[in-house]
Amino acid sequence: MSPAKPRKTVHLAAHFPGVNNTTVWADPRSGSQVEFASFEHLARTAERGLFDFFFLAEGLRLREHRDRIHDLDVVGRPDTFTVLNALAGVTEKLGLAGTINSTYNEPFELAKQFATLDHLSGGRAAWNVVTSSDAFTGENFRRGGYLDHADRYRRAAEVVDVTRALWDSWSADSLVVDREDGVFSREVPETRHKGQQFDIAARFVLPASPQGHPVLLQAGDSDDGREFGAATADAIFTGHGTLEAGQAFYADIKGRLAKYGRAHEDLKILPAATFVLGDTDAEAHERARHIRLQQVGPQTAIAFLEQVWGRDLSEYDPDGPLPDVEPSGDVNITRGRVRHAKDPRAVADAWRAKAEAENLSIRELIIEVTARQQFIGTPAAVAAQIDEYVQNDAADGFILVPHLTPGGLDDFVDRVVPELQERGSFRTEYTGTTLRDHLGLRHPQHRTTVHEGARAS
Repeated sequence: MSPAKPRKTVHLAAHFPGVNNTTVWADPRSGSQVEFASFEHLARTAERGLFDFFFLAEGLRLREHRDRIHDLDVVGRPDTFTVLNALAGVTEKLGLAGTINSTYNEPFELAKQFATLDHLSGGRAAWNVVTSSDAFTGENFRRGGYLDHADRYRRAAEVVDVTRALWDSWSADSLVVDREDGVFSREVPETRHKGQQFDIAARFVLPASPQGHPVLLQAGDSDDGREFGAATADAIFTGHGTLEAGQAFYADIKGRLAKYGRAHEDLKILPAATFVLGDTDAEAHERARHIRLQQVGPQTAIAFLEQVWGRDLSEYDPDGPLPDVEPSGDVNITRGRVRHAKDPRAVADAWRAKAEAENLSIRELIIEVTARQQFIGTPAAVAAQIDEYVQNDAADGFILVPHLTPGGLDDFVDRVVPELQERGSFRTEYTGTTLRDHLGLRHPQHRTTVHEGARAS
């Protein structure tokens, strides 16, 4: 008989929902999107639950729908680094992950900002590397709209390479001490890089941080995105709604690692997921139905439909059938979002077929097609569902997105975490101090060179 497979540890992160339609803003328990108390509450709860990290998204521009600012955006979007550096002072072990765009930021600036966060937090920083080919968002920047969609990952790879070269430029033996007068100096080599996007010669301003350099996360499901993640990321933020889909994605990404000289354990797969708890499964499912109706109200349902149809559908009844008109192809009806359909007619046909087969209204259909991975049931049942995904290689853990800000994680920590611990799948205490420790990632080896021209001299 072959030996039993070792039990995998479940990794968990807490997503601060921010401006989106996941949060039920109408709920009287919903708090502020801007006040620091909201960020602090969620972070402290996650740390109390022994989570790996706190995850903060980023928005570079207010979204527009039919030439009007999206209602949820008017509540504001605080700066990511400001929030995370403040959270470093009110937490001790929790990782702090920020989503920062590689398209509109420079490597030296990014290297300095993340290295600073890593030092201030004692090695708990993470960078979720994202890209943008959206000319609408680019209008905020000097290079607005210049970057073709096909080039965004080429730029991202170069940004990461140069940033890593800067992080690695301070070697352990570069400190020079004058014993006679007590003067300390450091021989910092110059990092030179000449590539398609950047031509720099810089001496970095900070030594290596406690975890070598920040953890790199990546979110992208295209083939280019998967390849970029396999080559560069320490963890991938994704979304796959079934066990089988998760296993397929997991196997695909892990299978790409070897050609980059990476091992299976060098990359964690962490899908986004929501959860709804109840004292019974029936109660949990009833609560989940009620929450989805709050998340997708009548106006929201029509707005989602308009993004595919590319036309004003405000005269249609959200509780009625789908429009009989065809999509117009106007993908600019909503700007600053990522939900545009590449083939609106194909999407419309698929949605019509689903609505007809299941007798769904517009609102019911949108509830179905916009749902992300959800764990619903008693605390014991939700723990079992999460554990099933992890033990069967559909994920290494989950980034949880509560439907309430900031208290939506409280019940999970109080009721589900003990169940996971009872199953032997979740830590009972932090055994390390850095985010790499929490995730079980190796300390990055010091590099003096990177591919394509970045080098220390």
